[in-house]
Amino acid sequence: PTPRLTRPRNPRMIAGVCAGFALHYGWDLNLVRVITALFIIFTTGIGALAYLAAWVIIPEAPYALPIKST
Repeated sequence: PTPRLTRPRNPRMIAGVCAGFALHYGWDLNLVRVITALFIIFTTGIGALAYLAAWVIIPEAPYALPIKST
C-alpha cells in the first residue's frame, strides 16, 4: 500500500504542497517548485487557485516526536 499524500511540516516554504508531491512521488523538490511557479505564471491565476485547493484538500502530516535515545 502506498503512503497517503500529506503536506509535510518540514521542508516547506509556504504550505507544503510542493514538498508533499515531491516526497510522495519521489521527485526533486526544487524541480516541483519551479514547475509549480511556471504553471502559476503561465495559467494567469488558475494555477494559484489549484495550489490553494491543494492546500485545503491535502491533509497536513502529523507531528513527529523525536526519538529518545537511552
